[in-house]
Amino acid sequence: MSRTMELGVHALELDVALTADRRLVLTHDLTVSAVTSADRRPLRDGDPLYPYVGKPINALTLAQLRTLDVGVRLPRHPEDPFALTQVPIPETRMPTLGAVLGLVNAYDAENVRLHVELKSDPTRPELTADPEMFTDLVLDELDRHRRLGDVAILSFDWRVIRHAARVAPGTRRFALIEPDTLHWHDDLGPDVPAAARAAGATTLSPEHVMVDEKLMAEAAAAGLDVAVWTVNDAALGARMLDLGVAGIVTDYPDRMRELWRERGLELPEPVGPLKPVGV
Repeated sequence: MSRTMELGVHALELDVALTADRRLVLTHDLTVSAVTSADRRPLRDGDPLYPYVGKPINALTLAQLRTLDVGVRLPRHPEDPFALTQVPIPETRMPTLGAVLGLVNAYDAENVRLHVELKSDPTRPELTADPEMFTDLVLDELDRHRRLGDVAILSFDWRVIRHAARVAPGTRRFALIEPDTLHWHDDLGPDVPAAARAAGATTLSPEHVMVDEKLMAEAAAAGLDVAVWTVNDAALGARMLDLGVAGIVTDYPDRMRELWRERGLELPEPVGPLKPVGV
């Protein structure tokens, strides 16, 4: 994340889940990933939940999760598509949302928006926090770090979007969609952007395979911007810009910066490097 800010980006996306003791941690998955996490030791001898890899995040406390090494790239997963985007930092611990917000503030990155995806799956309630309580905890943490004014709340679970619209109407709210999760919404109907707007979204955020002229026209009719994910190829990014998307989510911000430069678009200023304490 530090490297990303130093490259220069408009926004950082953070994936967040809730632990058994109601702590907000950064994780892409609702279970401890075997791709990016390795057990090192149990929190205490005889811990019945050990090993923790593969266990639900919401079944483990922060203390248990902090025993994991999440800075590894395990060789038994050569098919990992994100291996080239990350540098192994052994003995890294799973960060809390508060710690990451503190780091962003330490960089004085006021011009970098924060896009916080709440990991929630209505089809797997055993892995998922109550969406309203979860949303409230995230909003409270953002407010505590004075970042509520420049945040976007993202989720595939539109219960999160609806609640955020009620309790924090000044936030941006991204309704995430992909072909595999459309069935999560029983009342979706044929016009997905209109349904997203009715759920309280301010932006529609589809997987790039869903973006075409029809979707863009429907989004415009619903009054929604479109932010597309995940675009890692400059040619694909150019096609998305030609279709009129307002934002591109990428694992390679350096590539998208080159595209922005070629198109004459305003480039975000790099932030940092981090200054030592007292300077």
